[in-house]
Amino acid sequence: MNKFIKSLVLFSLCALILSSCSEKKAKYVFFFIGDGMGFTHVSMAEAYLANQHKVLGNDPLCFTQFPVLGMVTTYSASNIITCSSAAGTALSTGTKTNNGFLCVAPDSTNLTSISYKIHNAGIPVGIMTTVTLSHATPAAFYANSISRNDYYKIALELPESGFEFFGGGGFEKPTGNKEGDPSLYNIISEKGYTVACGLKDFNTKKNSAKKIILLQEDSIKNNVLPYAIDRKESDLTLKQVVSAAIEVLENEKGFFIMAEGGKIDWAAHANDALSDILETLDMDAAIEVAYQFYLKHKDETLIIVTADHETGGFSMGKESGYVMYFDELKEQTSSLDSKKILKDTVAAINNRARIGWTTSSHTGTAVPIFAIGTQSEQFAGRMDNTDIPKKVCNAMGITF
Repeated sequence: MNKFIKSLVLFSLCALILSSCSEKKAKYVFFFIGDGMGFTHVSMAEAYLANQHKVLGNDPLCFTQFPVLGMVTTYSASNIITCSSAAGTALSTGTKTNNGFLCVAPDSTNLTSISYKIHNAGIPVGIMTTVTLSHATPAAFYANSISRNDYYKIALELPESGFEFFGGGGFEKPTGNKEGDPSLYNIISEKGYTVACGLKDFNTKKNSAKKIILLQEDSIKNNVLPYAIDRKESDLTLKQVVSAAIEVLENEKGFFIMAEGGKIDWAAHANDALSDILETLDMDAAIEVAYQFYLKHKDETLIIVTADHETGGFSMGKESGYVMYFDELKEQTSSLDSKKILKDTVAAINNRARIGWTTSSHTGTAVPIFAIGTQSEQFAGRMDNTDIPKKVCNAMGITF
């Protein structure tokens, strides 16, 4: 009997070791961050879609149908309510920092983003956003700064990263803070990056480029992607940028893509409900591109969708009663950012629709996380934002 038990234990141990050794690692990783996108932002987008289809309820988005769901706490080292740079730092480095700091610890020492750890392992990296590339969330994946607002200095670190793809918005201060500062675009080109403005330019240059940045056609004048509600046919979309990134990055070693839906946050800061909803749906369209890639590489792909914090205290329901009037939103045909509609008009539309806001800033509520694919089970349940990059590295078999 003792020999049998010993043999059984030995067999079980060997099976466990073999299982661990053969466990699939994530080769292709998509990390989507809906800036400011709390649970209500997601529910609102689903309810809006259902209403568009004349149905009472919620029409699921692509990412809300992912099998793994969790919740993420978002406080920073200095505040119960985080700012985007502290949250971006947590999501990128696994370390809490003070509000206003970017990939710098509370003691002012530089932190290392997982994007560098992944790149140092020989895996191509792509960073993209609908806002400017030197803004807090995308910058947290390539730069270090004691101040998130030092946009020119932050942008100077972009070409030093060596990452193969950047895309979406341009830069807040492309010509610098003071007279005589060289153009960021000149510096980036000198560092070996090909700058493509628009998809036509990208398609012309992509095959000969070793490292590439894809921007709007007029990237100096339009340094962010337009809101979905304001978009013209020629405007670049996050969906197109993610597709372009896959074209550039796909190879036998895999890739890591961080894509931010940054204007969800901007619309929420403005308490612009329809623009917020459409930005959430727009990011979902980009996630659909990643999902289609996953369907072709199921055993090697991991997709994660989360947020850095919630913005606006978005409320699906306002005052008394159990009703919503989404049809009221039809009156709005442009974002507040376009200057074609007054803030008071948008507020009145929101009020008639029974959409509420508690703040024009961030809140401290937990945010959702969705995942599908290889190693996605790691992202189930309750976690802190600092846990996510550690789990990403673990899923990819990279030492954190």
